[in-house]
Order: sequence, then structure tokens, then C-alpha cells
Amino acid sequence: MTPGNNGASTPEDDDPFGYLYADGQANGAQPPSGGYGYPNSVNRVRAVGTRQYGQQPQNTQTAPYGQVPQQQGGYNQPNAHYAAPETLPGGAPTAQQQVPGGGGGRGGRGPNTKGLLIGAIAVVAAVVIGIGVAMLGGDKDQNDSGDQAGTTPTQSQEPKPSPSSSKSGAAQEELPKIDAKALRLGGGAALAQDVKGAQSDGGIYVGNLNQVGSSVTWTVNGVPKDGAYTVFARYSTVDEDQEMTLTVNGKPFGNKLNLGNFTHTSDGDFTKGWTKTYAWPTLNKGTNTITLSCEEGDKCNVLLDQLWLKAGQVKD
Repeated sequence: MTPGNNGASTPEDDDPFGYLYADGQANGAQPPSGGYGYPNSVNRVRAVGTRQYGQQPQNTQTAPYGQVPQQQGGYNQPNAHYAAPETLPGGAPTAQQQVPGGGGGRGGRGPNTKGLLIGAIAVVAAVVIGIGVAMLGGDKDQNDSGDQAGTTPTQSQEPKPSPSSSKSGAAQEELPKIDAKALRLGGGAALAQDVKGAQSDGGIYVGNLNQVGSSVTWTVNGVPKDGAYTVFARYSTVDEDQEMTLTVNGKPFGNKLNLGNFTHTSDGDFTKGWTKTYAWPTLNKGTNTITLSCEEGDKCNVLLDQLWLKAGQVKD
């Protein structure tokens, strides 16, 4: 059309879809060849029932516009080329398969719940029996363990002496013991027996130890083995606590040997001041040398009665 001209044009020029309407068809509108807007596309329109499964597609002719393609069968007649997929070669079978049923081939009655219940009861019973056996076994192990230990006394039991304890007591009784008169004296130390209460043979004790350089030495024979021992000393002192130097195998032991006034005697009477003290040195098997001496800074106003040994670190 030209400007200002409202004249009609051909339907195909005025409406590209004119072939779809009756007036368009009357004016000669034709559908475009191929797909509309896609000249190279392929027209894949088929009449209902012309598609075949499992076979090569056949060329079909498109009926003229506005006409219905001729059916291959009559009204309500199945298309001769149509068949159900399962009837074609390679089609999936449609026969209904029987689902295995429980209960010994009873069909669709479901699982055998009675059998499952019996199985569950059997499992529970087995677990209970296993727990009972384990508990009985645990009690037996505990009893056996207690019988094997048997050395720790409880509140309802009295400790019984074992053979090792008896041997230990016998060994302690056999350890050496010495009276004052058998000690080797040094410096101004001297034997005396004026003060009563000494337990050594003849009531003899060592006095004059309160001078620097005074000493007593004990050569101990028959120590059964290496280890810790307790050296006991029986003495008498009054008033202030005393302390002297203890030497074991040529080496000073600890700070000082405590010779305290444990009887609290304050009137100067040595007959009331007899007591004992101890130290825990390590001795060698066989022969050892123990020396008690008065050194610078020591307090040595004591009377020495006896020396003896016990195994281990004890207090009595």
C-alpha cells in the first residue's frame, strides 16, 4: 500500500496466517512451504494412527488444506498400522508376574508374622542367657581374684602373718646389737657405770662425750643385704635437746642425729633421762662402719648405752 491508500491487499500480504481462516482460503491464501518461518524445517505432521512402532516411518501425503485425511479404518475401527507396544517385536512383556508370598506359597497373604515373632523371641532369650552367663563369670573372676590377693585386710578381717613376714621378723632379731663397752672410743670418751638405768651388760655406758673430738665407732658385721636400715641409739640426757654427728661408711649422714630430751627431765638427774632415737641410713651387705661423734657446733651432753639395727625404715 501507498501512504493515504487504505485499499485492501491480498490476504497473504495482510495476514501471514490468513490461510487459517475461511476468508483467507477463499482469497487463495496458502500455507507456507515447510514450517512457517522455517523454510528448511521438515513438516512432521501426521494423521492420527499413522505412526508405527518398531518400524521405519513411511512417507505419508498430507491431505489438502481443509480436508481430513482419509482414515485407514472405519469409524471406531482400529488403525491397521497401530498395535500396542507389547505386541511388537522387542516390546516389554506385560504378563503379570506373581510376587512371592510368605507363609509357604500362600499367595498374597503378606510375610509370616508368626515366624518373625518366634525369631525375635529366640534372639531376646539368647541375649538374656548371654548376660546371665557373663554376670556369673564376672562374679567367679572377682572371687578368684580375691582369693589370689588375700593379703590386704578389710574391716572385717584381721591381717594374718605371712611366711615372708615371719622371716622378716627373724632377720630383724638376728641383726647386730652392741653394748657401750664393745664400742671403739675416741677423743675424751670414757666408760662409766655411776648412773643407774643403763641396759648394757654390767650397766656400763659411755660418758664424757660432750667434748669436741669425742666419738664412738661401731664396726657392724653380718648385714644381710644392701638396703635401708634403722640405726637405734639408747642414751640419757637432761635439760636441753642434744645432737651429734652420725657418720656411715665415712660419710656424714643427714644433718645431725637428734638426741632430744624426750623424757623432759629438768632436774639434772640422768637416771630419769634414758630414752632412744633412730636414723635411717642405707647400708651395704656385709661390713659397715657407724660413728657417732661430737663436732664443732654439736651438743653432746649425753650418756650412750647401746646401738642396734633393724631392717627397713621403722620407728620401734
